[in-house]
Amino acid sequence: MKARLATLLLTLSAAVSPAGTKNMPSTPTRHIVLVHGFLETGNAFGFMKRRLEKQGFTCIVPKLRPSDGRGGLERLAQGLKRDIDSALGPDQDFSIVAFSMGGLVSRHYLQELGGAPRCRQLFTISSPHHGTRAACLYPSRGASQMRPGSEFLAALDRSQHRLGNMPVVSYRTPLDLIILPATSSVWDRAENIEHPALLHPLMLTSGTVIRDISRRLSATRED
Repeated sequence: MKARLATLLLTLSAAVSPAGTKNMPSTPTRHIVLVHGFLETGNAFGFMKRRLEKQGFTCIVPKLRPSDGRGGLERLAQGLKRDIDSALGPDQDFSIVAFSMGGLVSRHYLQELGGAPRCRQLFTISSPHHGTRAACLYPSRGASQMRPGSEFLAALDRSQHRLGNMPVVSYRTPLDLIILPATSSVWDRAENIEHPALLHPLMLTSGTVIRDISRRLSATRED
């Protein structure tokens, strides 16, 4: 009788699980993918990477090429997928911490290239989810996709349901001079956290931001 009851409970549990979602183990992932921003190489993650590695995380910092997005953000997302698969294989889970343009590239990878089922958590830092007027100053295709009202951003909004129940956090500073307006980093799908760093790149070295990310990465996620 007890065996039949256990089988029934397991069956009911599977039946109510959201369709298309992956049941994550109760232990946190130790693999973190750090995705850099526009005209960067990933070096800006140096301080955060050292802090996370001291806590036992394995950090991977793919290089988005070309970093000015001249081939489009879709191309950068394809490269991100290749780098993740090369470093972690096709099945290993991970979390993503993405800065600025890297947040949009990561979203395209997760939402359009099938990355979402493997990703435990997504953290974006000063990412222009609704575009930035500063992108009007650069002539690349990727920059044009980061301008307010672009079709690329509209497509991301249409497909964000593919993130399923993935926890998402968007950090922003109201003093940002690169994300214009600064409220463009507010994303309705995310938990939005404001931190008054004085400049756009200083968000990556903020002890407050890094501690919050580390706390969330270390927390056990319940199924």
